[in-house]
Amino acid sequence: MRVSVGLPIHHDTTAAEIIGWSHAVERAGLHAVFVTDHPAPTSVWLRRGGHHTLDPFVALSFAAANTTSLGLHFNLLVAAYRHPLVTAKAIASLDSLSGGRVIVGVGVGYLEAEFAALGADYEHRAAVTDANLAAMITAWTGEPFGEHGTIVFPPPVQVPHPPIWIGGNSRAARRRAVAIGQGWAPMPSSAATQSLLGTPPLDDVDELARRITELHQLSADAGRTDRLDVAVIPRSLSGFAAGEAGTEQVRDEIGRLAAAGGTVLVANLPAAGFTDAVQWLAKEVVGDI
Repeated sequence: MRVSVGLPIHHDTTAAEIIGWSHAVERAGLHAVFVTDHPAPTSVWLRRGGHHTLDPFVALSFAAANTTSLGLHFNLLVAAYRHPLVTAKAIASLDSLSGGRVIVGVGVGYLEAEFAALGADYEHRAAVTDANLAAMITAWTGEPFGEHGTIVFPPPVQVPHPPIWIGGNSRAARRRAVAIGQGWAPMPSSAATQSLLGTPPLDDVDELARRITELHQLSADAGRTDRLDVAVIPRSLSGFAAGEAGTEQVRDEIGRLAAAGGTVLVANLPAAGFTDAVQWLAKEVVGDI
């Protein structure tokens, strides 16, 4: 499996740390690093377990500038937070300057107060996400579009555009992935967190396998001949169970996720001892899975 590792940028992160962490992931032979997207979190959410994060475009630019082959993964970019042409320009610039290394994980978002702080439309966020993604894909052609002949230049290096992985556990998310994406990014979640995260629970590997089968059937029914990626998050490496599982338990969970149809592993590792944890993940956990 390809592996994307979260950059632990939830504290007073330095440029040297981002550079060192990115080098560690690349040296270990893992595929990508990822960052989250919270431009305006509220104090209430932070007190309840939320986290700060650097701007994802800036953080990934630092990672890009100091590596040569490392994937640059937005996990997840909230497309409804920003004007789509501003987002398209930033992603195209990063893909161009990095030589085609961007992966655009996209979510509809779930924090109503953050939408309000940004002046974004929470109630219609799914429809806005669809419209914004359509506008971004059009912008990435590098050709004039719209009544003003707008051009976003340079276009991305990746043709027709960087891969889009749609986040969320719902059937709507899977349909969106089939309609416009190159992958699906579900997340482990319980019924207790459904109202907070705004996505149906998914806490059973057998159920994940069923939904992956449905995803590929939807893709086949739509006439697609490519195979969508499925980016899976093991609970043991989700950031909520750090240190609770041993190597064999983690390997077993990842093996079951791979057997269910996961093609990309998305893993959070602690900031303390990050380089050692990356080596452990690459050498002792992922191995031949």
